[in-house]
Amino acid sequence: MSEQLLLDRIENNLLRLRLPRIGEILSEMLKTFEKQSRSHLSFLDALLEEEVATKEQSRVENALRISGLPFIKSLDEFDFAFQPGLDRQKVSSLFDLTFVRDKGNVLFLGPPGVGKTHLAVALAVKACQAGLSIYATTMEALIKKLKKDEESNRSVKGRAYYKSALVLIDEVGYTPITREECHLFFKFVAYRYEKASTIITSNKAFSDWSELFHDPIIVTAILDRLLHHSVIINIRGNSYRLKGKMGKEGFETRKPEG
Repeated sequence: MSEQLLLDRIENNLLRLRLPRIGEILSEMLKTFEKQSRSHLSFLDALLEEEVATKEQSRVENALRISGLPFIKSLDEFDFAFQPGLDRQKVSSLFDLTFVRDKGNVLFLGPPGVGKTHLAVALAVKACQAGLSIYATTMEALIKKLKKDEESNRSVKGRAYYKSALVLIDEVGYTPITREECHLFFKFVAYRYEKASTIITSNKAFSDWSELFHDPIIVTAILDRLLHHSVIINIRGNSYRLKGKMGKEGFETRKPEG
């Protein structure tokens, strides 16, 4: 069999085996390795590394696309200089994802625009890149899903917002919820308690949650589970959205408790 026919058969088998990246680079890499007189094992290793890297990139891109994240951001893009009061080391340490392995939670508190969602999204992206399942939603959207599940009496086991290793719930506190909805949120939190991790962003201090959720007893139960294994990041500063629009006197910043 001629060398070209052999190469054609190899490329055809690579397509059948769903190894398209190796098929794309095979000829050029073969020439390179022959010129460098490198071993067959090195050649095979390089081909497989390229294929694995391509498949991993595709996996991450697909997972991020269906995750529900509002945008894609990294920690490197966060402007710590604009929030000098934020503990950079404490935030950076979250990105080793130990809290996910420990089934813990992260809560970002602060006024609108200070970067809570940016950091939460960056953490979720990091988790996705590490091979973990993620799901992102706003509090309002989550409550609608929980109500629909309750009304239809559907099983929750297969729902991504229940089973994902990391769930991001953004904008907790922006809109009040009813006592019934509060109970549904408690059931959701209790279901994931010590089974998986949750990231929450909120513009409300914990002392204001009772007013938001209308049921102090249930709020206490929710916070008891959320805070049991948790890291709390308070961001006290000005809004990024107002950056460049601040006058000489600036803006008064709000300081959330918790």
